[in-house]
Amino acid sequence: MLFGGTMPTLLPGRRPMSPGNRAGLGAALVLLAVVSAVELADGSTAEFVGLLAAVPFLAAVFAVWQVVLGAGVAATVVGGVYVGMAGTPGMAGLVNLMGIMLATGVAAAGATIRQRQADRITELLRLAAVAQQAVLRPIGPQVGALSVAGRYISATAAADIGGDLYEALNTPYGVRIIIGDVRGKGLDAVRLASIVLGSYRHVAYERADLKSIVADLDRAVARSVGDEDFVTAALVEERGGTLTIVNCGHPAPLLLRRGRVIPLEPPAPAPPLGFMPEVKARVERLEPGDRLLLFTDGLGEARREGEFFPTADRAWRLLGHGTVGDGLASLETALTDWVYGRLEDDIALVLLEYVGSDGDAAVSVPSWEVGAAGS
Repeated sequence: MLFGGTMPTLLPGRRPMSPGNRAGLGAALVLLAVVSAVELADGSTAEFVGLLAAVPFLAAVFAVWQVVLGAGVAATVVGGVYVGMAGTPGMAGLVNLMGIMLATGVAAAGATIRQRQADRITELLRLAAVAQQAVLRPIGPQVGALSVAGRYISATAAADIGGDLYEALNTPYGVRIIIGDVRGKGLDAVRLASIVLGSYRHVAYERADLKSIVADLDRAVARSVGDEDFVTAALVEERGGTLTIVNCGHPAPLLLRRGRVIPLEPPAPAPPLGFMPEVKARVERLEPGDRLLLFTDGLGEARREGEFFPTADRAWRLLGHGTVGDGLASLETALTDWVYGRLEDDIALVLLEYVGSDGDAAVSVPSWEVGAAGS
């Protein structure tokens, strides 16, 4: 009767049993069946009853304490049956039964501790993910003369906690976008990302040029980190159809224009924020329909079998269709397929499209940008 029926996969409260509980219960029942079969084959001496003490411990590896307790009770009952079948219970039989009951209590206590630790880790990850979502506010779909979409791709379920950042703001000086990557992971990275974004959201409205913004952000990072911590970043400004980019140790954005993909490398390299970067701006004149991809280095490092994802070669085919949101969705799908669903690092993506403006010609380009373009 013990093995003839099916046991309902319900926990107290009639909720469906979780995969971990099913695995623990299944493993315990398999061991229970194996020991029972050995006892039946051996005869009526009950020599293997002591092995049933392993049943609750096996369940405790995966299951909650209620399942462990149930498996231990089942093992005790089965052990009692075989001890009874052996005739008058001797001291050895009673010791075995007491050992099974003791093992059940210890295993249930261990399962309780394990579950509490797992719940605590889950809650910490959830709170960290909420904190990161508060830092990375939704952007787009339209900011000034730009269609904008942002996307955050986590390497794993636990890697939702990272330091990649982005923001797009419509300021008196034009549309300004930042994308950055904090060195490291975890809550410290989220904290530093929030500091950078908080500073940027203030100074982007106050400073007339991107170089001043970089200097402000560099001071904010230097005040908040150690000597070996830093933040790579690229800052973009669109003003009257003129695109200005400054780069602080970050991957160069990709300009998509009429089927071509153009890396917008800086005129001179500059170190990341936190190392006092001296940036030189790159200036481009935009055409309606131009798209610009900003990304963190997780995209450049994505590879399978040693071969890196061919971002530049496939960028136009993936990003040049539909809306900017459609383009990022296509890029994420292709990237996930390329790495077989296993990324090494988180990735932040921002895709912009210049839709043009009737007032483009009337908007003057700041003098510092003209100087940068000619230098």
